[in-house]
Amino acid sequence: MDQPVTKSAVERRDPSRSAAPARARSGPVCIGFVAAETEPAQVARGRLAAAYGDCPIEAADVVVALGGDGLMLQTLERLRGTAKPVYGMHRGSVGFLMNEYREANLLERLAAAQRSVVHPLLMTVTTAAGIETAHAINEVFMTRQTYQAARLRIHVDGTVRIEELVADGVLVATPAGSTAYNLSCNGPIIPLAAPLLALTPISPFRPRRWRGALLPDRAKFLIEVLEAEKRPVASVADHIEIRDARSVAIEMDRSIDLVMLHDPDHSLDERIIREQLGP
Repeated sequence: MDQPVTKSAVERRDPSRSAAPARARSGPVCIGFVAAETEPAQVARGRLAAAYGDCPIEAADVVVALGGDGLMLQTLERLRGTAKPVYGMHRGSVGFLMNEYREANLLERLAAAQRSVVHPLLMTVTTAAGIETAHAINEVFMTRQTYQAARLRIHVDGTVRIEELVADGVLVATPAGSTAYNLSCNGPIIPLAAPLLALTPISPFRPRRWRGALLPDRAKFLIEVLEAEKRPVASVADHIEIRDARSVAIEMDRSIDLVMLHDPDHSLDERIIREQLGP
């Protein structure tokens, strides 16, 4: 039978990067489950909750997310500001951020899990109606809303670096998100510990030979939409879309720690290496 483990057993994988102190308690870890709406995820939640109990998310020491990468991103966004660790198990379509689904030995897996602490991107969008903000763990991307290509001017740290990009759009990706949309746009894969962000065009037309850049993760981006009325552009932070953007500011928000837990043989670093070099 699984033996109870304390909160400190989960936290001690990387105490130097722990964003919140362990709760002073001697009881077992309190696990909260969240699941996608699909039948496999809901069935898994019922079975795991029956075996391990199910705490309210607000009171849980660790949250187990059952679904795909979309659910993981939504759960991290829901827990933003709490530094509560999230351990995902794959019960969805895309599962790069998720661990393999197994019902047995969950407490031991949580105790052995490695912590990955990431900071999200902060997207600030100016529209004709005002200013809106959102956070992204994978990427912020801007994309044309109509059949016409977008025309964008890109500033980095206050300096215009690209006077005019004609393309379907452009994205800024974190290391954790570099294997997602960024990779499908031929952007570079970034090791998780690298202090870099990828600036990657989406189907660029001009400049002809520009294929993107790797920039320090302290860089601040401002992307202007040229001819915004004629060529409208939407800006998206992971799953949050804001349409008719006039300009978009993007920077890493270091005030927020997002904590993911992964099995030692399935860490994010290991997955990023496998994406480049194979199994």
